[in-house]
Amino acid sequence: MNADGTSAITRFRAAVGENQVLVDEDEVAGYCTDWSRRWSGSCLCVVRPGSTEEVATIVRICSELAIPILPQGGNTGLVGGSVPAGDAGAVSPPVILSLRRINWIGDVDQLSGQLSAGAGALLGDVQRAANRAGWRYGVDLAARESATLGGTVATNAGGINVIAYGMTRAQVVGVQAVMSDGTVLDHMAGMLKDNTGYDLASLLCGSEGTLAVITAVRVRLHPRAPKTTVGLIGVGSYADALELMSSARVSTYDVLAAEVVDKAGIERVMSVSDRGWPLADTWPVGVILELVDGGDGDGFVEILPESADAIIAMTASDAAGIWEYRERQSEAYSVLGVAHKLDVSVPLQSLAACADELHRVVAGFPEVSAFGIFGHLADGNVHVQIVGPEPDDLAVDHAVLDCVARFGGSISAEHGVGRAKVDVLHLSRSNVDITAMRRIKSALDPQNLLNPGVILGDEPSHHADRLESP
Repeated sequence: MNADGTSAITRFRAAVGENQVLVDEDEVAGYCTDWSRRWSGSCLCVVRPGSTEEVATIVRICSELAIPILPQGGNTGLVGGSVPAGDAGAVSPPVILSLRRINWIGDVDQLSGQLSAGAGALLGDVQRAANRAGWRYGVDLAARESATLGGTVATNAGGINVIAYGMTRAQVVGVQAVMSDGTVLDHMAGMLKDNTGYDLASLLCGSEGTLAVITAVRVRLHPRAPKTTVGLIGVGSYADALELMSSARVSTYDVLAAEVVDKAGIERVMSVSDRGWPLADTWPVGVILELVDGGDGDGFVEILPESADAIIAMTASDAAGIWEYRERQSEAYSVLGVAHKLDVSVPLQSLAACADELHRVVAGFPEVSAFGIFGHLADGNVHVQIVGPEPDDLAVDHAVLDCVARFGGSISAEHGVGRAKVDVLHLSRSNVDITAMRRIKSALDPQNLLNPGVILGDEPSHHADRLESP
């Protein structure tokens, strides 16, 4: 460690306390590898501030000494965006800035239907705080008990209720963040009509820690949904799944969730749980629907023919059992080894054809030992799970992403670009898009200290690019 590193650690400890600066290899290990186990690197140290003021102090020190900063929430990411690069090149090891201690949750504002919370608050805790006050937070995902609010905002997380409420960006009405020079941006009033220039909260949502360090967020809430019914229906193809989902959307009843799982994924969940095959017959694809129908199942009576092979949950326990087939998918593949987890989206009109083509593409890699698709049917977002290739072998990843691009899709639907997809960003973004993003990065982070290498790669952000035609 050089003199600047030693000096910085001394100053960090003075700012946040001796016990909140971790340097030992064993102490920092869990912060340096992401949940997928594919991405890891080394850091100078881990700093765990307890307030926005402490974050600002740490960022000012890093700015003065030109030390890279990596903001981190629950570290549940799957694209390497929340951990250091394995090969940072000329970039020195970053300070990992863990926001988990900034976990306060404010009271629900009943007039506006809004709630403010620290970036380190767990998503599940935010949901429960809203529920206790008679409201619902519109973002829900399987990692709710480990993902932080700030992390979900930084990645513009999606989840199972996008069909009803939209992505995280649609929920954010205010943000507090520390800029790259240590100044604090505070825009937490939550006014729905504030047409005074650029929407900075929206800009930071999805920026993956590359533009500022988010320390608090104000979110909009929704009236708590009336009673719902959950069902799992077997269908013969992805095309059939889309037709069923479309019928549900134009029915008398609102759709709160529409998810898809395949036969391989259901069998994987069965192998890690006490669940058996859920339906009377074996089907290539299963559709999970949650309908706002008062909890009596009338919604399924309207949309399903009598001959449908389905299970309809009439109790909370039954509903939880159905959701287990969806929510344990990622875990079920991970127990086989380090899985390649690819989050993509495809226009709905092309989803069925793309899913069928993905089976043919992946079949061309003999080293693949397990493969499945699950995800959010209503918004065309599927998660491709592949086990077999070595963690650093990107051939099958690129083949999948190339296939998605051919169908007009996006290489990232809700997990971000991170480090994993930097080299293929051009599949979803034009030269003009990328140049514009570089110029924003350069304006807000002229030293390229905030999560360098994420989204845009290692090219210095201060490079003055000219906007080009694609």
